[in-house]
Amino acid sequence: MERAAIHAVGTVEAEVWEQLGRLGIPYLHRYWQRRWLKLKEPVVEPRKDHGEWDLENTLLSGLGLNILETGRFLHSPSHTGFESFEQWILDTNGGAIEEERLTRLRDALAGKAVGSAAGCLDDVPGLTADELAFWNEHGYVVVHDAVDAEDRDAAAAALYEILDADPADPGTWYKNKFGKTIWVPLLRHSAFVANRRSPRLVKAFAQLWGREDLWPTIDQGGFNPPERAGWSFPGPHVHWDASLALPHCFGVQGILYLTDTPAEQGAFCCIPGFHRTLETWLEDLPAGEDPRRAILCHPRLKAIEGGAGDLVLWHQSLPHGSSPNRGTKPRVAQYIALRPTRWAYAAEWK
Repeated sequence: MERAAIHAVGTVEAEVWEQLGRLGIPYLHRYWQRRWLKLKEPVVEPRKDHGEWDLENTLLSGLGLNILETGRFLHSPSHTGFESFEQWILDTNGGAIEEERLTRLRDALAGKAVGSAAGCLDDVPGLTADELAFWNEHGYVVVHDAVDAEDRDAAAAALYEILDADPADPGTWYKNKFGKTIWVPLLRHSAFVANRRSPRLVKAFAQLWGREDLWPTIDQGGFNPPERAGWSFPGPHVHWDASLALPHCFGVQGILYLTDTPAEQGAFCCIPGFHRTLETWLEDLPAGEDPRRAILCHPRLKAIEGGAGDLVLWHQSLPHGSSPNRGTKPRVAQYIALRPTRWAYAAEWK
């Protein structure tokens, strides 16, 4: 059995010996082994942090995997061991993964410097000084025309296709085979992949993170039709996707509008500037009050409109959510976030 020694970076300081499988990703076996042990010996206890949550996300992003689908496979009867896990990864990627992508992932997990997957960003137009100042003040910014129009339109068409819906026929907008939800699990369509690699989109994330070793989360699409009798907005309502435990860490999230999205058309909503006052707001809450419930009544929620191809980026400390669609057309969108190989995060979920 081939084995390799790697010295993990950041908060993981111990030398780790791991099996190298078909993909030659040393950290993959370590990830699988931890998940396997949890399945075999489940323990009911608060989530423990091993200082590797960020590496796990980088691993999955580099392999083109969504964290939820990976968990479902590991809990499925098809999962019989590490070999079956690697085979599932290959099958999920159409049978093969380009060696260039695997090499970049191996280097990043080994602590080596890697550049942008979108190539050199030096000549790519990015956020202006005024837009960066707006971000600092309000905690969100709109990047106009963030992707190629062809990829934008192809992604929108793919969402309609998987839902068996017709943009011109409202009667087809409410038969979501995935249930009463605005989420659409379209993860690896070629247009979705192209949008995640758009140089202008990647440049905006790189400016906010201050680095280019970024990895896209393999997120879903969104389809939010207008409310009508029998269809009311199911959420998500205003919330945080990050822990509220201290320290409140930096993070960037994003949504790409695939069609024109006026404010009333189920647009993304947030509370501008809240990233600067979150800690004070939490301190001022009455004892015992749940902040995730209290924020639902906040009066400053704002809908952010945008045109087709516009990307809304927001600081993860901003309360945010989707909104009821009171327009005449569906909100059609792709969720996109890019994160560096390693980033700071709160170990405790609160």
